Amino acid sequence: MIEKRDFYINGQWVAPSQPNDFEVINPSTEDPCAVISLGAEADTNAAVAAAKAALPGWMATPAETRIALVEKLVELYAARAEDLAQAMSLEMGAPIDLARSAQAGAGIYHLKNFIRAARSFEFERPLGDHAPNDRIIYEAVGVAALITPWNWPMNQITLKVGAAAIAGCTMVLKPSEQSPLNAMIFAEMMDEAGFPPGVFNLVNGDGAGVGSQLSGHPDVDMVSFTGSTRAGTAISKNAADTLKKVHLELGGKGANVIFEDADDKAVKRGVLHMMQNTGQSCNAPSRMLVQRPIYDKAVETAAEVANMVKVGPASEEGRHIGPVVNEVQWTKIQDLIQKGIDEGARLVAGGTGRPEGLNKGYYVRPTVFADANNQMTIAREEIFGPVLTMIPFDTEEEAVEIANDTPYGLTNYVQTQDGARANRMARALRSGMVEMNGQSRSAGSPFGGMKQSGNGREGGVFGLEDFLEIKAVGGWAAE
Repeated sequence: MIEKRDFYINGQWVAPSQPNDFEVINPSTEDPCAVISLGAEADTNAAVAAAKAALPGWMATPAETRIALVEKLVELYAARAEDLAQAMSLEMGAPIDLARSAQAGAGIYHLKNFIRAARSFEFERPLGDHAPNDRIIYEAVGVAALITPWNWPMNQITLKVGAAAIAGCTMVLKPSEQSPLNAMIFAEMMDEAGFPPGVFNLVNGDGAGVGSQLSGHPDVDMVSFTGSTRAGTAISKNAADTLKKVHLELGGKGANVIFEDADDKAVKRGVLHMMQNTGQSCNAPSRMLVQRPIYDKAVETAAEVANMVKVGPASEEGRHIGPVVNEVQWTKIQDLIQKGIDEGARLVAGGTGRPEGLNKGYYVRPTVFADANNQMTIAREEIFGPVLTMIPFDTEEEAVEIANDTPYGLTNYVQTQDGARANRMARALRSGMVEMNGQSRSAGSPFGGMKQSGNGREGGVFGLEDFLEIKAVGGWAAE
């Protein structure tokens, strides 16, 4: 059991204003692994006040100095990567090898990409040759509330903190109460890196408490939130009265469109991608659309691959998937698997209940449904577990229609050897990201969605711009 931790406000660790303990559960064992304090309104107000007081000085700090502090943060991050991996594995169930490579690795990757983008970013630039006395100034939005999820904790914290820090924003971070330990380690690194007091603050809490207090706070200029579409809607409504900027990265129901000329590993690749992080990724390829001539073979392959996916405790090394994060999520996933059965989809792998030999812990059987249609619940709702839904299609036009027939629009995937068709699909699919033939997006590529998958973009120069306001100046004087 990890000892209780407090909040980081105005450059120091402070006790909560009132007792409100919360047990963090190890999803591999269902046992408590830590106790944290949930903040009250007084704690939120103190953190926002510290960020507001620090804002003028931090905005006026040269960009080179802000970048240098993020560079120092990268050094400290590398030194404590194992601590971060162990924390995330313990609290949210990522298998330790995945926690080291992908979960902890994502954070340092994003911070380095922000540094690279910032070095060439012109915070002051001329409007154009036609207007020699006009300038465009990019300046910080202001005090930013950063509300992050439990499923990819360091990925999301660094995407927000790295961009906000370089942009000149001051911050209040509220990590998920389900996975707060890694965020506290991160706060220690921010402190050691030497960020001025008040620039970065951390208050633990839940969405209804600290989350709502931040999104409606009159002294918060921006909310950057990653999480469910339901919570994103509530944040937008709460933020509306103060007209603050709201950046949302929400859910997804990605289509993986596999044409008959796809490469031999396309189906296997799609199943394993779906199962990564136990299916707890908003950009997971959860709907596999397969062209009918290869559909039967694809179903057979998908079932074989899913049946080979091992499930086990997060603390064990090796290639396997761990538990889902908590009992609420486990129960929701079980209900949706049963719903798929009840609505007539053909279960070809997995199913309800825990995997054999695992009687405790929030473990889910890697599950594949075939012969689904796009109106079934398992094709409409984000399951957020290791559950794949397979749907046949005949023509390219039908594939586009099915793929786009969703309220979400985060990531879609295309598998074809026809370059012209791949490019047509990329243009036709209504999503913020499209990945083709197993090729992921490159460093600095923007992450974000359309429709109910949110707005704004994270990563690289696009992520920096989200934390900046544009100021137009006419009559710029020569100095």
